[in-house]
Amino acid sequence: MPPGETMIEAHEVSKVFGTVRALDAVSVSARRGTVLALLGHNGAGKTTLVGILTAALPPSSGRAAVAGFDVTRQPREVRQRIGLTGQFASVDGQLSGRDNLVLIARLLGAGRTAARTRADELLELFALQDVATRRASTYSGGLRRRLDLAASLVGHPEVIFLDEPTTGLDPSSRLNLWEIVEDLVAEGTTVLLTTQYLEEADRLADSIAVLSAGSVIASGTAAELKAGVGQRTVTVTLDGAADPALALDALRRAALEPVTGRENGAIVIPIAASRDIAAVIRALDQVGIEAAELSFGEPTLDDVYLTLAARPASALSPLSPEPAA
Repeated sequence: MPPGETMIEAHEVSKVFGTVRALDAVSVSARRGTVLALLGHNGAGKTTLVGILTAALPPSSGRAAVAGFDVTRQPREVRQRIGLTGQFASVDGQLSGRDNLVLIARLLGAGRTAARTRADELLELFALQDVATRRASTYSGGLRRRLDLAASLVGHPEVIFLDEPTTGLDPSSRLNLWEIVEDLVAEGTTVLLTTQYLEEADRLADSIAVLSAGSVIASGTAAELKAGVGQRTVTVTLDGAADPALALDALRRAALEPVTGRENGAIVIPIAASRDIAAVIRALDQVGIEAAELSFGEPTLDDVYLTLAARPASALSPLSPEPAA
């Protein structure tokens, strides 16, 4: 497949378990060498969607394809091209790290020599050489997650599904796993990541879909989602000799909309883009006022998530982000 080929695609996928609708007409997609993050609380439908895309669950309706193969009609072809790391480490604790990887390679059809070679490659990639002969049950949480991710790569998958891979990890182990994911993506691997960690999606994802009650209620890049729920601001703190009224008047005459009211007397100016910071500085300079402190802020994914969570269920509808500049 050429670069940029769509590697993950779900079109109006629904999944019903008895009377429970776990997914309701979900549509997402990801191109080669990118990360698609599914963001949502427990029960939002993230793991169910992963199950369908990995051909472990049949959709009740809609269609889905991975690496160009339909998950319902061509599940074997799909499974041959994917790797999956679930929420909990799935390696055999009674085997060593190396033996776990060799076993998986052998199950995938590799000969003994090829299986050992591939295991050693992955042990080096994930910096596990020093613990390669230890039983996996003796590994720390971070080491087990690295081994689990290594196991998902034994078959050289084109697409990797990471279902909350850093749950329970300490900050250092989480950062290490992020760096490994970034290296894989740089080499052309496509990743679907489910997570509850907003900073994880913000750092890794090229695109994000926010799920709630089985539906996609917001989608886009991190920047687009942030722009859809809040506005960038410049906060100006004046020195003690400056006249706040004069500063407010100068900013308003520059077609800005400053607001005050903070205890420290700071002035907050909503702006459309970072280049508007210069307009703030020029407006103050024209009346001879210098800012003692000036800071730039923009909405975070936390703001996105909290804004969506604050909406009543009846009001939830897909958030259409503004087009990227």
